[in-house]
Amino acid sequence: MRLSRKAEYALRALTAIARQPRKSWPIQELATRERIPIKFLEQILLALRRAGFLASKRGVGGGCTLIRAADEIRVGEVIAIFDGPLAPVPCSLDKPSAPCSCPDPRTCPLRKMMTALRHDITALLDARTIEDLLKLSPGDSPLAFEI
Repeated sequence: MRLSRKAEYALRALTAIARQPRKSWPIQELATRERIPIKFLEQILLALRRAGFLASKRGVGGGCTLIRAADEIRVGEVIAIFDGPLAPVPCSLDKPSAPCSCPDPRTCPLRKMMTALRHDITALLDARTIEDLLKLSPGDSPLAFEI
């Protein structure tokens, strides 16, 4: 299983915006800061806006801001917007997009294991938020020294 670039960039962009949630982030600044190609970022931010994560404002002082709090945005939700449901093998989905290649899907041990794995990964990603990603990154916070 591998995330698409769009999902990766979306998570990075949301995390960057969440570091300063009251700031209106111009696309150019966000693209430069996160090293995301601007045309690609425009598409990603549009999808995030349509999904109800961001608001955008045009013109001077415009940019993107979070609509939902970082602790309300689930990592799994964001990934699903760009990559759909996660599936190590196609037949591990509840509604498979392709027929199972094994002799009997009802008894296939690989399909059963991959279905369980998909459920575990989905649960883990749905339990994590953008706020959790912020906690894993030092971001722009000032350095603290203990003496």
